[in-house]
Amino acid sequence: MNTSKISITIPSYLLNFINFYSKSHNDFNRSGVIQKALELLREQELGNAYKAANAEIDHSFDITSGDGIK
Repeated sequence: MNTSKISITIPSYLLNFINFYSKSHNDFNRSGVIQKALELLREQELGNAYKAANAEIDHSFDITSGDGIK
């Protein structure tokens, strides 16, 4: 996996949460906590995109599924 180092500025309450989560879940360091949070945010956005795409489906085409065209 290709990685990049960045610098971020966050409120102290979020840094406190990152530190708490990191200590209470031994398999995560600070970077791991932030990566997990970003992955969850990415999954949420993808889920929203799939819901929006599904809403665009025109169900009136469903009646053509049995017309013999493959």
